Amino acid sequence: MSELTSSSAPDLSDRARELAAALELDGGALGAVLFGLVTRLDACLAIKEIATGRYVNVNARMAALFHLAGHQMMGHTDAELLHAVHASSWRAAEQLAAAQSGPHLSEHRLDLDGHRRDFSVSRMALPAREGPPRFLFCVWSEVTAERQREAQLAKALQQLEQQQQQQQPLETVRREIADGGLRDVVTGLFQRGHFDDQLRREVDLSSREHREFALVSISLDPPTDIVKALGEPARTRILEALGRLLRSNTRAMDASCRLDESHFAVLLSGVGLATAHARMEGLRRQCATQIVVLDGRDLGFTVSMGVSSFPHTAHTQEELMNAADLALREAQARGGNHVTLASIKFQML
Repeated sequence: MSELTSSSAPDLSDRARELAAALELDGGALGAVLFGLVTRLDACLAIKEIATGRYVNVNARMAALFHLAGHQMMGHTDAELLHAVHASSWRAAEQLAAAQSGPHLSEHRLDLDGHRRDFSVSRMALPAREGPPRFLFCVWSEVTAERQREAQLAKALQQLEQQQQQQQPLETVRREIADGGLRDVVTGLFQRGHFDDQLRREVDLSSREHREFALVSISLDPPTDIVKALGEPARTRILEALGRLLRSNTRAMDASCRLDESHFAVLLSGVGLATAHARMEGLRRQCATQIVVLDGRDLGFTVSMGVSSFPHTAHTQEELMNAADLALREAQARGGNHVTLASIKFQML
């Protein structure tokens, strides 16, 4: 129920009398105009006794709601004419309006002749010559068409929002399809062909701009007995975890790739050898402490890494890959779970 309160009844009475005097109107002129406007606007008008809720006056439009003549409503209450639920809500609104000093606005929904109809109702206690108000003035305006338009608009907006929400996953699927030929299904990392292209561009760019970058060769260490016992599902779970860690530890300008079954590579753009070693050491520790569970058992895995850099350890793409792989083999020879740097080449003058 919505509510609107404006000027008090005494204030409005005073204003009405002042206006009638200023315009030199008969005492009942304003009332006649009001009743004429209500009829013209096809509104329902009723005057009810506050204490009992009985009708003492209605216009033809109000009586028509109940398929009655006006005189047939006189002396009756809503409880005698309406469903108990409607009568109760009306009575509560009337009592609230009677307790206020100004107009009260509320909305009601009625089921009439099998149709649901909405009304905006203005109520105001009529000031008595002496003592508290005895009667309530009620004007009913039907707003069914407006509410239906609002409901249709709300439904259309909801459908539009649902369509937009449905389109978002579709756009994601389209991007995944477009990207599907470039990425490994299990790890989400780039495949070899795309990685080689990006590495080639990085070598060309760094050569022209005389800047450095790093290449990391990564390999999963031999699986634990638990992983061997659980088989391929366990290995897949580890590959998924490693893919997530590699993606989360690289920037947009970097690139992570799955070269083969257990061999990976990471290109770190604009990064020197020392910085690359620090970042990969952090990644190694994350892998060693990562909790990967299958069938209630913690799988666990470690990786070995070899780090090379351009131009300090190699000057071509092939040399760079070979230097990283050589450093990786040294890390594996140390027992795995290790990060090893490629040797820096010194040119003789």
